[in-house]
Amino acid sequence: MLLERGSGILLHITSLPGRCGIGDLGPDAHAFVDFLAAAGQKYWQFLPLCPTSPELDNSPYMGLSAFAGNPLLISPALLAEEGLLPRRHLDNLPDFSEYLVDFNRVVPWKQEVLAAAFQVFQHEGGAEGFDDFCRAATWLDDYALFMALREEQRLRPWYEWPQALASREEEALAAGRQRLKERVRYHQFLQYCFYRQWQRLRSYAAERGVRLIGDIPIYVAPDSADVWARQECFTLHPKTLRPTHVAGVPPDYFSKTGQRWGNPLFRWHSREPQVRERLYSWWRERFRQIFATVDIVRIDHFRGFESYWEVPASALDAIQGRWVKGPDRQFFTEMAAAIGNLPIIAEDLGIITPAVEKLRDALGFPGMKVLQFAFDSDAQNAYLPHNYPTTNCVVYTGTHDNDTTVGWYFSDKVAATSKERALRYAHSQVGSPIHWDFIRIALASVAAVAVIPLQDLLGFGSDCRMNTPGTPKGNWRWRVASRFLTDGVGQRLRDEAHYYNRI
Repeated sequence: MLLERGSGILLHITSLPGRCGIGDLGPDAHAFVDFLAAAGQKYWQFLPLCPTSPELDNSPYMGLSAFAGNPLLISPALLAEEGLLPRRHLDNLPDFSEYLVDFNRVVPWKQEVLAAAFQVFQHEGGAEGFDDFCRAATWLDDYALFMALREEQRLRPWYEWPQALASREEEALAAGRQRLKERVRYHQFLQYCFYRQWQRLRSYAAERGVRLIGDIPIYVAPDSADVWARQECFTLHPKTLRPTHVAGVPPDYFSKTGQRWGNPLFRWHSREPQVRERLYSWWRERFRQIFATVDIVRIDHFRGFESYWEVPASALDAIQGRWVKGPDRQFFTEMAAAIGNLPIIAEDLGIITPAVEKLRDALGFPGMKVLQFAFDSDAQNAYLPHNYPTTNCVVYTGTHDNDTTVGWYFSDKVAATSKERALRYAHSQVGSPIHWDFIRIALASVAAVAVIPLQDLLGFGSDCRMNTPGTPKGNWRWRVASRFLTDGVGQRLRDEAHYYNRI
């Protein structure tokens, strides 16, 4: 894939400003597109858009579906504009924080708003295009029934449901659809609202020359509609229906004991032809869905297609895992044959072998270069811009998993020698704004695309970090207040992007 030289901002939708306690797809998202366009930015990157679960800290990397959109991102303002929500719900809003998503307060309020919109929808006999949407979204029936049953089962994971429902006996499913038909329709309605608002935002971005970079995790959560609907495709125990082996990574930069993610693994090597076909058809559908939603997609943990770290589900950490060969190039060959062009960015961070690099390069996928990793060794460090072997890569000052650049620089965990190398590389000195040093290094590189987390553009510290890998609680909450997105900040970024030929 040939990326157009340019730059962009990494900011998840939940982190957008707004009055409703969480970023959404409404006016503030459109205003952020305007900010990007005025700042000369060609790309907006964000995290997965999937429905999240409070039981899993609302992580977008452990979603309830690989296909559905997160109802928390539905804009009440746009619902009201469309006549689906009484205006009184936007009056006297709770006193939500500008700086953090308080999920404990936001979720019940948002559910109340969405329930009110559904009642309007029901009373008025539907909405334009709803039936067509339901017919076209082939994944929607399973997802909506899964969510309705999950509510009925008091949010217990599906493998703890009554056996007939957990194992998807047709009679039990048919009875569930009839018993819960209104709740099934409710969840269909939420997806209709989400994708209607999303396509409006996508069109708005396209009109202003901003391309959207989405994100899909290679794995899905064990308690998800995907695993429930296609159990034979995952490493599940035939009786307990729980994973026998789970995903993770060995000890690395982020953790001395590795990371035990807990996602069930795919049965890539099943000898049953029907399992392989079901698994590959699920991936084809997944790619079609994401490419109908965004312009480019980053695959999180791309290396898992070459080989993946298999951890026994009984293990407490990831140390006891082993590498297992993945589906490799043949998988992408089949996907491309069925779908066509695959505009993919390969997240190739962590323990990367020559075999992973060979796969990435054979497919022509750009990899990732993270500047915070560039200064912890010598001049041969692969993340230093003078060592980029090709323009077909994306450089980041940091990612959602990193500390902010300012936080990195002032952290006691970062060696003084690394900070000294960074300053020397930037031709800078102690006391200079380190985030702008990193931004200029990224923009000046040969990498086709430079992506800057918004926290780095604004020079924010560790308290604005989005995620700390290996910590189960307290992540995914950061938000930006609208007053920080000033014309001055945008103009400075535009000037720098222009200077380095990214406009």
